[in-house]
Amino acid sequence: MSEADEGRRSAEDYETPGHGGRIPDIISLVKDSYADLRPAERRVADVVLDDVKFAVDASNAALAEKAGVSEPTVTRFCRAIGCDGVRDFKLKLAQSLVVGQLYLSKPPAPSPDNGMPFWGAVFGEARRALDEAERQLDPAELAEASELIAKARQVTVFGLGGSSSALAQETQYRLFRYGVTVSAHSDPYLMRMTASTLKPNDLVIAISATGRTREVIEAVELAKHYRANAICVTAPDTDLSRICDVRLTVAVPEYPDTLKPTASRFAFLAVIDLMAVAAGYRLDAPARETLRRIKYTIQLHRAGKEMEPLGD
Repeated sequence: MSEADEGRRSAEDYETPGHGGRIPDIISLVKDSYADLRPAERRVADVVLDDVKFAVDASNAALAEKAGVSEPTVTRFCRAIGCDGVRDFKLKLAQSLVVGQLYLSKPPAPSPDNGMPFWGAVFGEARRALDEAERQLDPAELAEASELIAKARQVTVFGLGGSSSALAQETQYRLFRYGVTVSAHSDPYLMRMTASTLKPNDLVIAISATGRTREVIEAVELAKHYRANAICVTAPDTDLSRICDVRLTVAVPEYPDTLKPTASRFAFLAVIDLMAVAAGYRLDAPARETLRRIKYTIQLHRAGKEMEPLGD
């Protein structure tokens, strides 16, 4: 086997399990095989990567014409990246386009103000997310959530993934300052193990941006089986929201810029702050005493102003 052949990976190397079968990531395959392609084949690859939708819809002749190569060269390109031929390549390319079309779009033009096209999107989406949270949240549900937190023997927070796990940790940081016995978990096995130890008067707070994360839903169902209460911070009308006692739900449509962080976390952070503050007001004197003790300890450890963030 030649060095070039060793560098070329078959489509099966990129296949990942999915609903209804295995879908090869043919776009990644083209990119990773690019250095091993012949110059004429690279011109075909350039056309494909520049406009994937055109490559899916175009005939073999149109693709060859745009790349400035012969039709047999297009066929050789398809076989060079592990496809049976043009038809097989088009099918796999169409599948990749369905899965990730949003991530193949061209970036927005730079803003004339500061040269940063994302500036307005980040600040604007953060403001919109907070507005949506204020508009959609049910004060009655928030009040009920504060009651459950205040009377809970212990609180366990579940969140899985890059955003929800961080929000779960943030919930722990918000609540322990009021003297609440609270822990956060983002490992699926620990979530199940912890859920199986819960008892009546214990509480689970489950956080999920989609409300469809199976591991979180199953952990909450297990906690409910052992008669623990459950609060969710999630999207409305989801599998997770339907199994919880209190539903703190917000729907925030995402801005179509894949490089920008999700805006829903701003809304969920506002929900977590509201829930924590409501619990603090419900606990009242014990919460204030715990905060005083924390502030006293921090001030002794490091001098600072009275109104600085508690614990930085």
